[in-house]
Amino acid sequence: MTRSPGGSPDEHPLALAVRPLADALGAEIIAPGQAGPDDVVLAWEGENVIAVRLPQLSESLDRILAALERSHGMPLSELDRKTKQSVVRNLEARGAFSVRHGVETVASALGVSRFTVYNYLNRENAARGG
Repeated sequence: MTRSPGGSPDEHPLALAVRPLADALGAEIIAPGQAGPDDVVLAWEGENVIAVRLPQLSESLDRILAALERSHGMPLSELDRKTKQSVVRNLEARGAFSVRHGVETVASALGVSRFTVYNYLNRENAARGG
């Protein structure tokens, strides 16, 4: 990794700029030489300086659910029905249900059955005319 003048690799301006996004995604910033085929190598002024290792989709869903709990200030299972429906809409928009076992994971977090999550999804799709 390229060092910023007088600093460590983690102090490079690109690493500093990308870190909040990487942290929010649950990604890891690594040296470009450690990058694998699925990692994203980022260059600064034509030189590879960092690589970003994205988490697996299932890990991302867990992080999203944890962030939703923090933003609501309570376990998702304690939300009222209308708010749970809103959470399901939000998660659908973010692709949560394309993850293997996504419906089961969300249902467990919401304290509802898979059938209920599917009902929320179907209700939203019907409301949109889909």
